[in-house]
Amino acid sequence: MEFLHFADVETALGRLRLVSSSVGLVYIELPNASGRGIAGWIKTNAPGAKLCEGYAPNRAAAGQLIEFSDGKRQTFDLELDLRGTDFQLAVYEEVARVPFGETASYAEIGARIGRPKAQRAVGAANGANPLPLVIPCHRIVGAGGKLQGYAGGLELKARLLALESGSPRDGWLL
Repeated sequence: MEFLHFADVETALGRLRLVSSSVGLVYIELPNASGRGIAGWIKTNAPGAKLCEGYAPNRAAAGQLIEFSDGKRQTFDLELDLRGTDFQLAVYEEVARVPFGETASYAEIGARIGRPKAQRAVGAANGANPLPLVIPCHRIVGAGGKLQGYAGGLELKARLLALESGSPRDGWLL
């Protein structure tokens, strides 16, 4: 039986729930997250796993996410246990390459992974990203920079993009 350890952490972005396996960070739940949450992720990616409270396995992630939310960190140095389909993993790998303060469109990510017509599938994979912030899915936008879809809500997505770009929040199209 696999054991997953969770800890709730207060950040400038709100309360995050961090979940780690023996390999590394597997899941971050954003404040006001939509979707199936950790229970849905476990059902799909870690059937039969037991969820246990545990701050120690999440200590490094907690510290780095607090620094990020305070505007003091631009990249993460964490052990990850990223799970998903081959397509999802390809999308996550490409999304992780989008630099701090920059954005890419769903179409651009699709083209970069050799699937130029898979914009909707890229959007779905991005929406299933179990490690938001670390795999910066908030940096993926629609055509013309329009904000579309985010598990934590478009308000949080706009706030994250503003944090990274130093621009006022109203500079992002909702």
